[in-house]
Amino acid sequence: MTTLYDVPTADLIEAVTDRLADEDEIQEPDWLQFVTTGVDRELPPEQEDFWTRRAASLLRKVAVDGPVGVGSLRTEYGSAKQGSNRYQVRPRQQSKSSGNIIRTALQQLEAAGYVATAEGEGRTVTPEGQGFLDDTAAGVLEDLDDPGLERYA
Repeated sequence: MTTLYDVPTADLIEAVTDRLADEDEIQEPDWLQFVTTGVDRELPPEQEDFWTRRAASLLRKVAVDGPVGVGSLRTEYGSAKQGSNRYQVRPRQQSKSSGNIIRTALQQLEAAGYVATAEGEGRTVTPEGQGFLDDTAAGVLEDLDDPGLERYA
């Protein structure tokens, strides 16, 4: 039985992104074109499939690290602040990611049935979500084993 741990992370997220694009519950909100992904960013995301890609990444992250809350996911998806100090003497500081993007994507994954809220502990992956990830990982592993694919050579 193939699990999500048996395939490369980037390939799994790519495949889950493609499958989540067909889900009715996973829809990009209207306000996404106006917000940034964190306090240290100046522009909104430019990827066409940013929302489904972030939802796929969050689903995998909850499955691996769960139960997990929005606060720890904000830290995980954050980045180092770019200092305005000319000489860069001061140490770098961590900047958190947008909590609204993470929270809304998790709520949509809950509506799809892939994630559930654990009382007082955060979000966990449901058996349906685990099966979804494992089925996708099995498909990715078949593609990796196919010698005709030049992408993985």
